[in-house]
Amino acid sequence: MTKWFKSGTPWIWLNAGAVAASIVMVFGLILMIAVNGLAFFWPSDVVEFEYQTAEQSESTRVMGEFSRSETMTAQAMRDAGFAVPEDQEIVVRHLIKQGNRDVDSRDFRWYLDDFMVDRHYPRDAVALERRQWGNFYGFVREFRVDGEAVAEGDAARERFEAIIPQTRGLVREIERIDRSDIGAINFQIEQVRRSLRGIERATDLSIEERAEREQELEAERAELEDQYAELEQQRNELRDELARFSVMIETAAGQMREIALADVVNAWWPNDMSVSQKLGHYVHAFWEFMTGYPREANTEGGILPAIFGTVLMVMLMSIVVTPFGVLAAIYLREYAKQGPLVRTIRISVNNLAGVPSIVFGVFGLGFFVYLVGGNIDQIFFQDALPSPTFGSPAIIWASLTLALLTLPVVIVSTEEGLTRIGASIRHGSLALGATKAETLWRLIVPLSAPAMMTGLILAVARAAGEVAPLMLVGVVKLAPNLPLDGNFPYLHLDRAFMHLGFHIYDVGFQSPNVEAGRPLVYATALILVLLIIVLNLTAISIRNYLREKYRADSD
Repeated sequence: MTKWFKSGTPWIWLNAGAVAASIVMVFGLILMIAVNGLAFFWPSDVVEFEYQTAEQSESTRVMGEFSRSETMTAQAMRDAGFAVPEDQEIVVRHLIKQGNRDVDSRDFRWYLDDFMVDRHYPRDAVALERRQWGNFYGFVREFRVDGEAVAEGDAARERFEAIIPQTRGLVREIERIDRSDIGAINFQIEQVRRSLRGIERATDLSIEERAEREQELEAERAELEDQYAELEQQRNELRDELARFSVMIETAAGQMREIALADVVNAWWPNDMSVSQKLGHYVHAFWEFMTGYPREANTEGGILPAIFGTVLMVMLMSIVVTPFGVLAAIYLREYAKQGPLVRTIRISVNNLAGVPSIVFGVFGLGFFVYLVGGNIDQIFFQDALPSPTFGSPAIIWASLTLALLTLPVVIVSTEEGLTRIGASIRHGSLALGATKAETLWRLIVPLSAPAMMTGLILAVARAAGEVAPLMLVGVVKLAPNLPLDGNFPYLHLDRAFMHLGFHIYDVGFQSPNVEAGRPLVYATALILVLLIIVLNLTAISIRNYLREKYRADSD
């Protein structure tokens, strides 16, 4: 046994076991997130049942989807205010997503299994995804046009199903006009307003020149306002067309509710769908989640702005941190005279990697936003004041803050790569007549490129998941516009943005409807993990390519 321990075999098995356990835990975590997140998009069957406890004189009809079930002790349920049969010690309760929040004020409710009777799955039960108030469950009784019923029963369902694609197209057109066309007009009107204010502040213009330019700008603004009025009229006409259609839905409790099709995002009959139809609905719902905009305090809708903001921020951060980190490492390793000062700088860089990220956020807010951004506004954007342009949290300041946060990682990785280059390569290059600069940039730096990419991989992995500093320097709960649009200069680095990490925090901990946001937390977390994996795999493939390229060149 002593010989076996001295051979080192136990430690090999211990390390292998630790690695295997870590891999299992990582993949288990990803699998758990994927199952809880992706299951949300599957159209679950809608159950209808009668619920009556011993304390109720009349039963209640309930309809909804099973969210989850729990086994509890009877005493715990009694303490929570539930009426439980006296002879039971263990009870099962179900969380039902019954929707209809505007009718019942709560779209999730617990029900005890013992009092749920007459369970069935009606084939004509419809589930509506609405723009407000969450899902609605019931039965389509009438289809109305201009407030008058034109179809009832099965005919109403057929008319409803047939017109949903048309109403979706109208809604998308209205959103396009609001977000793109009207947004562009508002942007141009703001530019005209700034130009007018610049003329008011100008001191080198004569009265005639000032009047002429003001007249030109006023004419341009009048033309833009006319275009705005035309777009607004077009949008209102589409809204009026959309407002003509509505459906009468009967709830499980027998209440009638008129729902305008303008408020309906999607409608489906889950109990009457085949597996292929459910699969098609699943793909469509997931695509809408990936490409749509958030609604209802981020508990519904899509996460496209958060995905775009995360990717753009990481790209900007990488563009800034890579050259600065590489140049700093090259200077410290190749040019700086080794001594107490350089050792102090290296110690400071290593300590900087351990500083809490929120401290970088405070620094970014004070230095980048207030000092740098405020001075930029004073010099270049006085016409926009007192409304700040760069003097407020924005994606550019978030990217620079994270660049500082990840700079030590890039410096340390690059220095290690430079250290691994043997002295014989340097001496051979110098012996052949190359200068130190030529040796550095044509041999040492290319051979160290894989280490530089390793530093970038670690930087991207950390930056993509950071949330605390971003809350101070640019991230917001809901961004009205993407940082990229069709208005010059197209990429607007002065705008606030949405981020997947903050989106997870906001939906998971700040949402007024926790149960509705729970599956979105898992789904968004899965997208964030996959996004980090894709970014890292891209950087790893580039690193491996460079490693093989320069290995072949050295051979």
